[in-house]
Amino acid sequence: MKKHLLLFAFSALALTSCEKDDNQGYELDMLKGEWKTVKTEVISGADNKTVLQTMIPTGCETKNVLEFRTDYYASYNAFTGSGANCSNTKVEGKYSYDNETKILVTDFENDVDRPYKVVILSSSELRIMTMSDNIDQNGDTKIDYTYITYKR
Repeated sequence: MKKHLLLFAFSALALTSCEKDDNQGYELDMLKGEWKTVKTEVISGADNKTVLQTMIPTGCETKNVLEFRTDYYASYNAFTGSGANCSNTKVEGKYSYDNETKILVTDFENDVDRPYKVVILSSSELRIMTMSDNIDQNGDTKIDYTYITYKR
């Protein structure tokens, strides 16, 4: 009887460990690919609902691309200029992602690590909340947060 209980305990442990790995792999697989910025919003820290400012990319900015790969490589291609005269700057680096806490940290060259809270991650949408460099933007003494929405 003890052998059966011991076998059951090890099986349960193995299944639990695999489940976490599978979830991590699944979310990394959904994260991989190219993402285009569709909007950036500043949300009030007082209620985490009130939109204080919305910015929609226009012109060359509509070409900006954030890329993730499953080998933890990340790149950001930023476009500037106007009309047909767009120029781009590409930065590369690494990222980490914890599927339990939903924390994504980017580490681009010549920059500090930047943490984000993943709010939505689906096959077509990625919405993140910045967790650094946030300030009170409406004067209510509450820190306001920036949310960035990407689409494939």
